[in-house]
Amino acid sequence: MAEGSAPVVDSGPAVAAFAVAGATSEPASLTWGQRAIWQAIRRTAPGDQYFNMTRVLSLAGRGRPVDVEGVTAALGLLMERHQALRTRLVAEEPEPRQVRHTSGMLAVEVFHSTLVEDCGLAADALAERLGADRFDYFHAWPLRAGLIVHAGRVTHVALALCHVATDGHGLEVLVRDLRLLIRRGSAGRPVTSGPLDLAHEQASPLGLRRGGAALAHWETHYRRIAPTVFAEPVIVAGGRGANAACGDGAEAAEPRFRTVRLVSTALARAADAVALAHRISPSAVLLAGAATLTARAGGHDTAVVLPIVANRFRADSRDLVSTLSQEGLFVLDLDREATFTESLPAAWQAALRSYRSAGYDPDRWNDLMARIADERGTPIKPFCCFNDMRLVDRPPAPGPPPSAADLDAARADSRVEPAGGHEFIACRYCMHVVGAGDALSVTVTGDTAYLPVTALEAHLLALEDLVVRAATDRELPIGALSGFVERVG
Repeated sequence: MAEGSAPVVDSGPAVAAFAVAGATSEPASLTWGQRAIWQAIRRTAPGDQYFNMTRVLSLAGRGRPVDVEGVTAALGLLMERHQALRTRLVAEEPEPRQVRHTSGMLAVEVFHSTLVEDCGLAADALAERLGADRFDYFHAWPLRAGLIVHAGRVTHVALALCHVATDGHGLEVLVRDLRLLIRRGSAGRPVTSGPLDLAHEQASPLGLRRGGAALAHWETHYRRIAPTVFAEPVIVAGGRGANAACGDGAEAAEPRFRTVRLVSTALARAADAVALAHRISPSAVLLAGAATLTARAGGHDTAVVLPIVANRFRADSRDLVSTLSQEGLFVLDLDREATFTESLPAAWQAALRSYRSAGYDPDRWNDLMARIADERGTPIKPFCCFNDMRLVDRPPAPGPPPSAADLDAARADSRVEPAGGHEFIACRYCMHVVGAGDALSVTVTGDTAYLPVTALEAHLLALEDLVVRAATDRELPIGALSGFVERVG
């Protein structure tokens, strides 16, 4: 797999076959979420592998041993169960359409590891490689899969998913169902709907009315917010601006868009404690914290962030594998004299409004944005997004709140590390949140022409500090927050 790793032998591909009753569908429209991500893919190409999603399913030491044949059979059943996995795009103008197929074969890469202790690292490397290349949206299935095998037993399944087929929540559903199919041979009652059904519903009069209500929220706020959150290079502690961090003081980094990761148990525990104390969700705590800090860093008294919303508020869409997620609009007016926790009731209401604003026709949204830009004389582009990729219904961890000493001790184990770079993404600040055992893994990808790597690192530590202070009654007024600060202590 990777240079310097223990022997991992490529034994050639296996095949996962699938077939369901019926005929291949006629070309149909994309869903609103698919159209939104397709527009983002076109803006980002040829670097659109940025949107690929990967997961590793560990089977090591769990349940009865399963061989390659058993896992490929389960992958075939997964393709049959979820229509999105056997759907491809068809090139049409002005945008592609989609066709649902009823049969086919998925190639599955198989690697044998000599040492069982190397299987996990080999699986991580395989998942990274599977997701490293852009998908062929028109001629290939939107799923790539690979297996790591030791002594005849599959220890890990590596997956890469195309974002046109599904979003982060749908990927979690797929991993859950694949585990059940491998272990039990069934993932429950059949799934009876898919992307084509959703697209039809969204085009109905009821769907269009819902979309219009969401767009009204955007129109109200896009007439008053600052055009861009980071309009100028951010200065961080020590006086270093964006270009100062780039080496020669004149150019952005190479590659220009850099990702930095914070892994923190303290942040996870503190976010849960704040959420329980104030009866909101941990995700809303993180969204409000990130929004508050970015507003202060950008010199604004109104926080504006575009959260990626899963749009699975109805029972019939909760387990649907498709791309439902779209950008919502979170807007919060800040009181400099208030503390972060004092702002949380208003932040929770702003978060709920943003969740309701995230289902709309992208073409109508584009028309609205163009009209407001003409009226204001400038494009309105916050270039600031937030994506909590955990399951949306995750409750706070129960139990007594952690003490200040507990959280301070946990922060000693927090780590900030580089996590790659990209030539281009259509944003200046993107935060992603995933679970990492008992910790949170929070990444920020920033445009180093506006946000140097030092600012990204400082922002992650500032978020941890803000939420830990909120959980332990050691808060500062919002006006005292610089947005990107050095780590306290």
